Amino acid sequence: MNYFEAILLAIVEGLTEFLPVSSTGHMIITASLLGMEPTAFTKTFMVSIQLGAILAVVLMYIERFLQSIRFYLILLVGVLPAVVLGAAFDNWIDHAMGRIDLVGYGLILGGIVLLFTDRFFNIEGYAGAQVTPKNSFIIGLFQCTAIMLPGISRSAATIIGGLTRNLGRKRAAEFSFLLAVPTMCAATGYKLLVYFRSGATIEQGEFPILLTGNLVAFVVAWFAMRRFVLFLEKHGFVVFGIYRIIAGGIILALYYAGYKMSLM
Repeated sequence: MNYFEAILLAIVEGLTEFLPVSSTGHMIITASLLGMEPTAFTKTFMVSIQLGAILAVVLMYIERFLQSIRFYLILLVGVLPAVVLGAAFDNWIDHAMGRIDLVGYGLILGGIVLLFTDRFFNIEGYAGAQVTPKNSFIIGLFQCTAIMLPGISRSAATIIGGLTRNLGRKRAAEFSFLLAVPTMCAATGYKLLVYFRSGATIEQGEFPILLTGNLVAFVVAWFAMRRFVLFLEKHGFVVFGIYRIIAGGIILALYYAGYKMSLM
């Protein structure tokens, strides 16, 4: 992996991690189009640059993280379903991430749902609920759909989960950001543990690349989150739905046309 590839992947991660468009799917496709070799370091890089995006959330909402123990309890309850499911179906999840067709179908399926989300939830009337442990757990169950099928989008799943609990667009989006912190920390920690337990190491020349990727992901994610909440409140989900359907359609067309795409 060179610096150009690292920076491009980090930009994709920062832009898409908190948008309802599937960051994993976009990074897989980007790496494939770049012709990157699926080395152990490349796979680890694609997971570990999430730490930069995580740091952006923590600093942007630092007052929430300094509030109370109850806040951490709510996050813990929300991440439990993903931790349990991720541990139970780890092999399937790794296999699914290597399926370009699943990424395409996931993007299209999620896009269709987003086309009708604004109308279905009557957004203006859904903004009074608070994030309770019960609501957090239910949103965590929605998050599991994105874990099992690449292309669904963790952000989209958790935001829609928040809307089903009457949180409203802004509050649902912000809780999606916050829930990403323990979820992504758990996923990154697990992948790094597997990486190092396999005997692999991060070479001296790879560490600056990893650091650069996290820095770029941090900066891009910071601005993406700010703009996303404003855009979502004003315009809703339809644009994201249309984009996902078009992107998924292109991916499937290339896949069934026999275009060689090397996945991580």
